[in-house]
Amino acid sequence: MALFGFIGVGNMGSALLKASNKTFGADEIVYYDASSEICNLIYKELDILPEKNNASVVEKCKYLVLAVKPQYLDKVLREIKGSINSNHIVVSIVAGAPIQSIKDVLGTKVKVVRSMPNSSALISKGFTGVSFSSDTFTDEEKADIDMFFSSFGEYEVFDESLMNAVTCASGSSPAYVYTFIEALADSVVSLGIPRDKAYPLVAQTVMGAASMVLETGEHPGILKDKVCSPGGTTISAIKALEEFGFRNAIMKATDACYRRAVELSDEAK
Repeated sequence: MALFGFIGVGNMGSALLKASNKTFGADEIVYYDASSEICNLIYKELDILPEKNNASVVEKCKYLVLAVKPQYLDKVLREIKGSINSNHIVVSIVAGAPIQSIKDVLGTKVKVVRSMPNSSALISKGFTGVSFSSDTFTDEEKADIDMFFSSFGEYEVFDESLMNAVTCASGSSPAYVYTFIEALADSVVSLGIPRDKAYPLVAQTVMGAASMVLETGEHPGILKDKVCSPGGTTISAIKALEEFGFRNAIMKATDACYRRAVELSDEAK
């Protein structure tokens, strides 16, 4: 019996599987994906054979990690319903899927952990929002779950009512940051900086600025003010960002992300 079983090992699922492999070892991992090509890639990289189907994964693990796309979740849950028992703990990373929607199919006695990791889990620097079902988890289960989420970055526990907002702040937002990095790099390339130097220049600057927020504990506005010398280049740039609605664009993007997350939650009910 393995500790962790993965159903779905695409980009995010495979990142969590690889992190679990490093933390718990290959003997504690089982997995299956509908794509034989993806299964072959995992096998070649980690030398762990895939299971034959989803039910086989369930039967051989304690913690079942659901890493499928939202549109496939109901089908997968119904496939594995007969193999799930009250000793299992289901860890879902499916966007917009409420805990109750999973319990409605698998049974109310199944413990569920809803989570929203982000793409930085690929390099073990992710941030994951986590919400637990109201069931009682043993100390051993809590320790295993802590090790699991810690294996690919930081995590924080939230009330489930906030999980759609967590998706906006963490799950989807790396794409906004990548877009910002690309745009800023393009702009300095237009000023003559070679592209192969522009991306690391901008990316390292973004990483450093984020680290300043985390390590100093200062409000981002205060840190911003410290860079903005009176009559200088930075305040001129900030003025332009405000003129063209930079903050409003981010807030509108968050609103759109949240609306879609709510829609997915409603569809899953």
